[in-house]
Amino acid sequence: MSLSQKLMLNNEKINELSALISMLDEPNELNYNSIKQKIASYGITAIPLLEDAWMKAGHETDVGRIEKLIEEIRFNDIYFSLENWAKFHSDNLIEAFFILTRFQYPEFEEDKYRELFDRLKKDMWLEINENLTALEKVKVLNHIFYEVYKFRGQFPQQTKVSDYCLNNLLDNRKGSAIALGILYISLAQKLNIPIFGVDLHQHFVLAYMDDNQPVKSPEAYKDNEVLFYIAIVNKGSAFTKNEIEHYIKKANISNLPSYFLPCSNLVIIERMLNEIIVMYRMDDDNEKAEMLIKMLEALH
Repeated sequence: MSLSQKLMLNNEKINELSALISMLDEPNELNYNSIKQKIASYGITAIPLLEDAWMKAGHETDVGRIEKLIEEIRFNDIYFSLENWAKFHSDNLIEAFFILTRFQYPEFEEDKYRELFDRLKKDMWLEINENLTALEKVKVLNHIFYEVYKFRGQFPQQTKVSDYCLNNLLDNRKGSAIALGILYISLAQKLNIPIFGVDLHQHFVLAYMDDNQPVKSPEAYKDNEVLFYIAIVNKGSAFTKNEIEHYIKKANISNLPSYFLPCSNLVIIERMLNEIIVMYRMDDDNEKAEMLIKMLEALH
């Protein structure tokens, strides 16, 4: 247990929790469930002590119970964090990315990746000024994002679960289209540049909105306020509404207004969750897929 985690529990609480954990070998199912619920009520502060107990556990049943309990506590922490984000902080897209990354990497160094994000944002900020046109601003963002930092998208057939995680994206500079898009959108919006996601069929693209007015929520924009679109997987190249219309016609799909307009951050995160679920299904990890299906409820 780290010092910071110990400080979250006083000695009395640590002793209480240790006593409860020592009773996880309780044979009576009703009594065991009561003990488990009490431990779970401590939240993630219980995990270091549970991990210590797991290391010392000799019986297979005890090991299994501790593993399941740690998994349950972590899931609940992510679920309620995502639910809180959806209710109160959905305007801050990058925060949801941090939350979802914990699902695959529960102990990733969050502070380290916040610093990397801030460094990337600062590098963009240093090159941006208000006198630039919208296209010039995107050119600057693209230069830093694709040429200096060398971010790139994975082809769909090469995409893995790790390509949807912020730590891997910032470490390896490659990821799925939606992961790249979330990072790009978040950086732009932190710089007060009105770039939003567009929930296009089988493609995730970005829209640069009219910047001659204060930035609005994505749902508040109208189609005549789109200046141009951005292909996140094609080095941020700009394109027009005509190209989306051509794609829709060629793909023989319904022409929906949502294919041309910014979508909410809730829609983006829901789409990302659904894509990760598909990845887990492809890996035959149905247990994690089912957990993420339940996670979708936190957004509604």
